[in-house]
Amino acid sequence: MRLKIMTAAVLLAGLAQAKEPKPHNSGTLLQMDSVQCGTAEKSANSFAGEVLGTDSGHKNTQQVLCQEYVLQTDRVVYRIRPRDAKHPALLPVGQSAQFYMEKDKMRLRVEDLDDKERDYTVVSMTPRDSNKSAVASAPVPNHN
Repeated sequence: MRLKIMTAAVLLAGLAQAKEPKPHNSGTLLQMDSVQCGTAEKSANSFAGEVLGTDSGHKNTQQVLCQEYVLQTDRVVYRIRPRDAKHPALLPVGQSAQFYMEKDKMRLRVEDLDDKERDYTVVSMTPRDSNKSAVASAPVPNHN
């Protein structure tokens, strides 16, 4: 009987720890840019032209643009792109967002939008510029 109670207690403790929410970091969406992320090709060939040999080999290429956001936290500036390229959500610039890293992706949530978590790819990470005081205290050359 004691063994069953102990086993149940251990299982419940394990479940309670497993369901803890992931810690969220917060940041501000500063800007959104449209960046080139590939090209799309459309062939002008038709099936009948292929069979008869009358189609020219002309291909129409077009640049594909993707949304790239700048997310600023206290210490790091992230450049991120949506992983779902076909149905990206337009995020509100100037709003705060909560996020956490999960394996190779960023899970981002904007409360003012619809409170859904979306997956983003981190394109780059830059530490925040804390050299302002160092630049201000740098010696100024004397041009006399």
